[in-house]
Amino acid sequence: MDLIPPAAADAYAAAPLLNCLLREVAEALPGTGEPRTHRLPSGRLLRVRGERRPAEPEVHIGGHWRRIGHTELVKLVAEELTRHTGLSNHELPAEMIDSRDAVAALLTARARATPPTDPYLRSEQSLLTGHPHHPAPKARGGGPAAGWLPYAPEAHARFPLTLLGVREDTVVEEGDTAALDALGEAPPGYRLLPAHPWQLDLVNLTDAFADGRLIRLGATGFDAWPTAAIRTLYAPERDLFLKFSLDVRITNDIRRLWRHDLVKLRRTDQAAVKAFADGPAAWLSDRGYRTADFALEELAVLVRDGFQGHLRPGATPLLAAGLVEGFQGAPSGGTAWWEAYLRAVVPPALAAFADHGVVLEAHLQNTLVAVDGDGTPVQALFRDAEGVKLLADVDRAAGWERLVYTLVVNHLCEVAAVLAERHPGLDPWPALRAELARHDLPEITALLASPTLPGKTNLLLRWTEADGADARYLPLPNPLAP
Repeated sequence: MDLIPPAAADAYAAAPLLNCLLREVAEALPGTGEPRTHRLPSGRLLRVRGERRPAEPEVHIGGHWRRIGHTELVKLVAEELTRHTGLSNHELPAEMIDSRDAVAALLTARARATPPTDPYLRSEQSLLTGHPHHPAPKARGGGPAAGWLPYAPEAHARFPLTLLGVREDTVVEEGDTAALDALGEAPPGYRLLPAHPWQLDLVNLTDAFADGRLIRLGATGFDAWPTAAIRTLYAPERDLFLKFSLDVRITNDIRRLWRHDLVKLRRTDQAAVKAFADGPAAWLSDRGYRTADFALEELAVLVRDGFQGHLRPGATPLLAAGLVEGFQGAPSGGTAWWEAYLRAVVPPALAAFADHGVVLEAHLQNTLVAVDGDGTPVQALFRDAEGVKLLADVDRAAGWERLVYTLVVNHLCEVAAVLAERHPGLDPWPALRAELARHDLPEITALLASPTLPGKTNLLLRWTEADGADARYLPLPNPLAP
């Protein structure tokens, strides 16, 4: 956006908030062209320009349309949700403001930062908008920017990991954690535990350092790069991903590695590894974790596979969310590119569900698409066992709904929309419909005939203070329906 940072921050922050408001509580009024007009629960009229990233909100007051800024938009959203739900919420509006202020800080920092030369890292660090249907996608816990900017992927951060020694009798671990021991050297009686420096600023471990359960061992001699998930870092020198706890609310949840998820991790990951044992697509295994029994969630670190042994030779992985957001060097093909993209992404996700009972959380931030030298998609790589569900544990219909939301609504519909926006005249829906129809699942026929798709209600979930792992859906028009 060619705007000064304050106006740019307003625009970036308003787009996902408007998406939520219009999807979840507004009624679209008849009419074509722009601006588009909607009726809110109070009866007030709101109009916006643009579809994928709505902008320039105006409210109809006293017979005239009046433009509102981000602060007024937050006030409007709070008033409408209070009326719609009968509930008040003072925390979420503050997060919305925090998200906008974070964007302003990020824009300023990016103007001075040097982006990574590696296109994969550029794709991971490109998300200034973030989740396109979340009311506060860039909120960082309300703290001063100086506390979190050094660790922000959007500011092209990179930094060494802090190395701790954990007394052996307090170590809790499961799976393959050998990669952690290779990061440094712990003295006798201790095991090595890398830590995210931001997390160490957020938790109080004074007693553990005082009594010797924890010792400081310096830092790694190499940098790690924060990915789009913020708490997951990639160390290119070691071809290693590490996922940490962060005691910060990012989108819908405090981003700890929760005990209940760690307990399920190995079983879930092994099922996903088996589902991707054959075929061109790959699963980046969450192969083990290590922590301390006195700070089990706070200090947990998860070891994830790098690309070696998974990535097709000569291919370059790119984050799907980065392709939607756009970054320097991002491929932007037409119909043939889109068909290749669908061939890479859709079959493995459906096969994991149908043949192995694995429900991937195949949304934009959990899917990497590898491209060849011409920028053509040739392989999909999926990640994050924490978000995976197994049909052995959930109802098949609920599992299918979750897959449709993450894969089709959150992911493929977003890519389709950006392609249509960048290539006027391109109709992305026939190719997506044809790719889905190739697969012999009983649910596919119903999906292609249904007038609606499930859309997650992130705004209402946060306003009603639902659990961060909850998912509630409302029906959205299905562009795949005849």
